[in-house]
Amino acid sequence: MPWIQIKITTTNANAEELGDALMEYGAASVTFEDTHDNPVFEPLPGETRLWGDTDVIGLFDAETEMNGVVAHLQCHPLLTPHFHYQIGQIEDKDWEREWMANFHPMRFGSRLWICPSWCDVPDPTAVNVMLDPGLAFGTGTHPTTALCLAWLDSLDLKGKTLIDFGCGSGILAIAALKLGAAQAIGIDIDPQAIQASRDNAQRNGVADRLSLWLPHQQPENLRADVVIANILAGPLRELAPLISILPKPQGYLGLSGILASQAASVSAAYADAFNLDPVVEKEEWCRITGIRR
Repeated sequence: MPWIQIKITTTNANAEELGDALMEYGAASVTFEDTHDNPVFEPLPGETRLWGDTDVIGLFDAETEMNGVVAHLQCHPLLTPHFHYQIGQIEDKDWEREWMANFHPMRFGSRLWICPSWCDVPDPTAVNVMLDPGLAFGTGTHPTTALCLAWLDSLDLKGKTLIDFGCGSGILAIAALKLGAAQAIGIDIDPQAIQASRDNAQRNGVADRLSLWLPHQQPENLRADVVIANILAGPLRELAPLISILPKPQGYLGLSGILASQAASVSAAYADAFNLDPVVEKEEWCRITGIRR
């Protein structure tokens, strides 16, 4: 299906209201981009972080009469009749095949492969996790996920229990189970992540060994031999008192979702309770691991 888009440059304060207006005028979707291409890495929980100058982009069916959309926008109280905008066509592609072509089996450590369902397994004797891209974060393509998977592959998980704090797609918990862990527990604030983890666990034949919980529903006094949290630096610092008590004495802790520039502050939040290993970096991201005292 062909599409057409309109792009309006505005301010942080006005971006969301203009996005709502575009949806009201018939946009199929609205996205926000930084006008100056400056990234925002870490929104606070529940916060939509925007930039000082933001491009609001509305996507419309190509048959939409865009003159009518522009006329509506010219009457919007946040815009002048001569506001600046750009309208352009979007190339019609088979987007499903587009991302399928760019997602392929990936190896982590010495034993572990993450494989999409439409590809042949490269090594049938390896530990293979079948995982397709979906709504929840975590397919192995991001450096933080790759760092966590490589760490799990390096551990002796046989018979151990693991907590995946912020489980997303369930990739880390499922990988741990297929690497020998006896039980895994996934915790996430997003019900869609819980469902994605459940579906992926069933696809990989480990659903009977994976328990999934929203935070307010999880059992009290949860403890595990290994705890992994691939979230963001801010929540890792804020939740350090909670996360620090999850590993058993001499249990392992793995943290990621952290920029290299944030490693020192996150490490400081856990240094009293853990003997920490040297920080491992990959493409400006890093992983912090340690053993509970």
